Amino acid sequence: MDWVEAIVYGLVQGLTEYLPVSSSAHLAMVPWIFGWKPPSFAFDVLVQLGTLGAVCLYLREDLKKILVALLQGIRAGKPFADPWSRKGWLIVVATLPSIFIGLALKDMVEDSFTDPRTVLTELFLTGLLLFCAEALARTRGTTQTGAPVTWSRSIVIGFAQAVAILPGISRSGSTIAGAMLVGVSREEAGRFSFLMSIPVMLGAGVLGMKDLVSDRSALQAEGPGLAIAFVVAALVGFAVIRWFLGYLKNHSLYGFATYCCVVSLVGLAVLSSSP
Repeated sequence: MDWVEAIVYGLVQGLTEYLPVSSSAHLAMVPWIFGWKPPSFAFDVLVQLGTLGAVCLYLREDLKKILVALLQGIRAGKPFADPWSRKGWLIVVATLPSIFIGLALKDMVEDSFTDPRTVLTELFLTGLLLFCAEALARTRGTTQTGAPVTWSRSIVIGFAQAVAILPGISRSGSTIAGAMLVGVSREEAGRFSFLMSIPVMLGAGVLGMKDLVSDRSALQAEGPGLAIAFVVAALVGFAVIRWFLGYLKNHSLYGFATYCCVVSLVGLAVLSSSP
């Protein structure tokens, strides 16, 4: 992988990881569009660590409060007394479905990255999900002021995140939509979605690193490109996170839903017309 490809992959990852448009789908489309050799699955996973660093940096105050409250709550024997500690445990609960389902379906998910029709169809489903979540929230009047994340709601959001192991389903899109469908406001849904992405992306990164390190030829071929893509994804991802959380306060998800559906339909039309 040369430096141009690495920069493009980093830009795509940084721009799409936290927007509800499926970074995996866009990363899968890059080699189709440019005719490049697809990077390994481990590369796709590890470049996400750049955006993981970005979200940890942006939400560092929230993370600090959660970690301190968790430790204090455990020592005091009252793990759920503090709101920040409770939020930490809610994130743990919301992460569990992704761990079990992700490990069980890892091989199937890796294979689906190579099927453009499957990825584009799943991207269309992401768009429909965003449309439904936004429409229902508007009907309820919960777009800006909604219900808090509770234990039952965190489980629903967790299963929404688990569905996003499929490459065309946006992780942020499915979790934000899942939260809005159970009454959480749009902005709080986005913030909780970003926080709960951290353990999942960290775990996926560890598994991806294990696969890459075990294959020395892949490490030598993709290591330099991965470093470039990582830095670009981190820088772009930080800017996108900052912008998007502000956007969610007063703007709908309809634009992103339309984008997902249009890109999906155009891509499927192109594939159907290809020999």
